Amino acid sequence: MKRVRLGDVADVIISGIDKKTKENEKTVRLCNFVDVYYNWAITKNMYDGLMTASASDSDIETFILRKGQVAITKDSETRDDIGVAAYIADDFDDVVLGYHCALITPKNDIPEEDRIYGKYLNAILHTKYAQKHFSNNATGSGQRYTLSKEAVEDMIVYLPSPKEQECIGNYLSDIDHKIELNNLINDKLEALAKQIYDYWFVQFDFPNEDGKPYKSSGGKMVWNETLKREIPDGWSEINLFDGLDVLYGYPFATEYFTEEPQYKPVVRIRDILEGKNSTFSSEEVDGKYKLQEEDAVIGMDGNFHINIWHRNDTYLNQRCVRLRVKDGERVTILQAYFAIKPYLKAKEKVTKGSTVGHLSDKDLKKFFLVNPIFTSHFTPHQLIDITKNIVAKRKEVNDLQSLRSYLLPLLMNGQITIKD
Repeated sequence: MKRVRLGDVADVIISGIDKKTKENEKTVRLCNFVDVYYNWAITKNMYDGLMTASASDSDIETFILRKGQVAITKDSETRDDIGVAAYIADDFDDVVLGYHCALITPKNDIPEEDRIYGKYLNAILHTKYAQKHFSNNATGSGQRYTLSKEAVEDMIVYLPSPKEQECIGNYLSDIDHKIELNNLINDKLEALAKQIYDYWFVQFDFPNEDGKPYKSSGGKMVWNETLKREIPDGWSEINLFDGLDVLYGYPFATEYFTEEPQYKPVVRIRDILEGKNSTFSSEEVDGKYKLQEEDAVIGMDGNFHINIWHRNDTYLNQRCVRLRVKDGERVTILQAYFAIKPYLKAKEKVTKGSTVGHLSDKDLKKFFLVNPIFTSHFTPHQLIDITKNIVAKRKEVNDLQSLRSYLLPLLMNGQITIKD
């Protein structure tokens, strides 16, 4: 296996395209830091979610994304967040790489046996070896770390034959395709659940005894002073703490934090959106702080993220709160999720000017939900089933990511090989 300098087999360029839209520039979609950071690959399926910005003709020509390239994060507040890679899986007409990132293009004007292929390079850059190289070569301190072009180019990579590179890259990409498919299915499931929620709890067009939409078919509506809106006759309001089992996270002591996975997995605010943790604790903690599948988890500082949890083995840290279905009550997790989400977004906007926004116990105790009456022709099972399906797909994604992490170093060092 050859040992080569990355700069000898690939070209590295640093992007300076920012998020602004400027006059006399062309409109583009921007693949920015978070798009690279959170994805194994950048695909056309992500196009609609990419930010709109603008760029000059020369920047578009230089930083347009092409299949086979690899993007990496270049600047961040912590060393661990730089050098994170994503493979460019498709050709794009108007998607460019944004600032705080670098674009790596494998060279095609060198002998085939000396070439590095994008999928394989992406796999290398996800190894602990690459992460250590980037962490050790980052410059800066305090608020920001950065990677220079030279630091990326000087990384030493091991180059198997083109056939071996193709096998390794394709195998890991197949795993990522399955992960992406599950994520797309979950996006559609969440959109379906939101549509059902809007019909039932916003428009109040849930099925009446004749199977027709309640409000649109003349169903009686009454004013509710607490909710400041009309709701179906017989329905009521219910406080968040009455409708659900609400629990704040445990104040874990940081001196017991570790990266050793044999200890208790701890969910911190930064873990909520991605749904996985990187921190563990050796501290003894009451089992009541352990999360369960289908809990809703909310971060209470900064951006007030909310997510449906999919694991039974993690413990919740302080400044996070979990919501759980309460025995004997009628509020489902997805009803609470969609009801609270706009409230959290509004709260974020109000606190935007302050250093860090905070969600308090007082805020949550002022929150009320619609308390429905279910019947034989109107049941919550659709929302419950969607919740279970979303959790199942997320668990599968988690298993696939763990499999990929386990196989990656073994494939890279030749301990296992892939047959054609």
